[in-house]
Amino acid sequence: MSTLLILNARVVNEGQIASKDVFIKNGIIEQIGTNLQHLTASQLIDAKGKYLLPGVIDDQVHFREPGLTYKATIYTEAKAAVAGGVTSFMEMPNTVPNALTQTLLEDKYQIASQTSLANYSFFMGASNDNYEEVMKTICPDVCGIKIFMGSSTGNMLVDAPEVLEKLFANAPCLIATHCEDEPTVRQRTALFKEQYGENVPYDIHALIRNEEACYKSSSMAVDLAKKHGTRLHILHISTGEETALFEVGSYGNSQVSTNEKLKKKITAEACVHHLWFDAEDYRRLGTQIKCNPAIKAPHHKAQIFQALLDNRIDVIATDHAPHTWEEKSKSYWEAPSGLPLVQHSLNIMLEFVQQGKISMERVVEKMCHAVADVFQIDRRGYIREGYWADLVLVDVDQSTTVTKESVLFKCGWSPLEGTTFQSRITHTIVSGHLVYANGVFDESEKGKRLRFTR
Repeated sequence: MSTLLILNARVVNEGQIASKDVFIKNGIIEQIGTNLQHLTASQLIDAKGKYLLPGVIDDQVHFREPGLTYKATIYTEAKAAVAGGVTSFMEMPNTVPNALTQTLLEDKYQIASQTSLANYSFFMGASNDNYEEVMKTICPDVCGIKIFMGSSTGNMLVDAPEVLEKLFANAPCLIATHCEDEPTVRQRTALFKEQYGENVPYDIHALIRNEEACYKSSSMAVDLAKKHGTRLHILHISTGEETALFEVGSYGNSQVSTNEKLKKKITAEACVHHLWFDAEDYRRLGTQIKCNPAIKAPHHKAQIFQALLDNRIDVIATDHAPHTWEEKSKSYWEAPSGLPLVQHSLNIMLEFVQQGKISMERVVEKMCHAVADVFQIDRRGYIREGYWADLVLVDVDQSTTVTKESVLFKCGWSPLEGTTFQSRITHTIVSGHLVYANGVFDESEKGKRLRFTR
């Protein structure tokens, strides 16, 4: 029997901050209260002066395994995640081979069960020709179905109208979409190649993958979902225009019933890089921040942030997508899209707290509570008795400077290098196991497969 007692923490949960003790037994939060110091536990943490948050749940990462393990593995990226306070992740299907069959999907679960320090789930991939396989998805066991309505690797672009209609009409569980209109992107790519040739300014990325491409595809997905009553989740919103597509939701509030929360059938995600960077940063960082959908002009950043605050956008994630430094050092046309962020997403959002742009309670809502609600994750995302103990301790009186030596991603670099955040993740607890404490990992236990109450 394993037990862990956390004393004197400032618990941030369900819209409140209160001084509490937390007692954990066999992975589950057994008791939350004050003056629990009389309880006996095999491990004790005095959290005086620190904030205790639910573990971050990142609903969009690319951990590259199988097939692209020279960039990353589930082990390396999950390790970086827990160092940053991320206790659970949902990983995308555009690995090699693409996760387009139930067998290939299960292969990834088997790898994670043996190597992942964080809790895990994997999206089933859709293509133009694997409809029957998609329909076999077991909803309580899988986070959702991923549809690339825009560029992806391999055979994962779904652009056949009849296939999209069938998927949206009959999907057994949540559909998550990457929304960029492929004909618009291709047309604008050809236009700028003709105009600039190989000598392309990096900020051209925001003009190639522009507002029109994003809005056209996102609005199409919303129309399909409304037509068929589909449970739709649109990933990485990157334009202010798209925020108008979404209604206000309600999350992280114990006074709001689960049924009320689930009435919002079309939800959306913002990623930290679309909040932290803007098109001005291409001059400094170049292809380091090349990603799809593109980081765009500064006013989009402000509009996305506002949509987060008024609950039109529901969750915050990373779209963590590592590539080697050699790959990212290539010319604009050749460098792949994607950037590694999972180790510092919580630091980024806590920096916004320091700047007065958002409260810590709202950060917890967007990175923990709302993700659990949107995906109907079983007993995670909250600090509640009877829930799994996925927890992170944060010290806002210490700082974190991102250096090449400190990043744990296998790719070994970060676009945040040189940035100092006014917060430090000191402890991370995954399913009751203290996996990370002040820079030291205990890898004796692995994370667990996420389950869903659908």
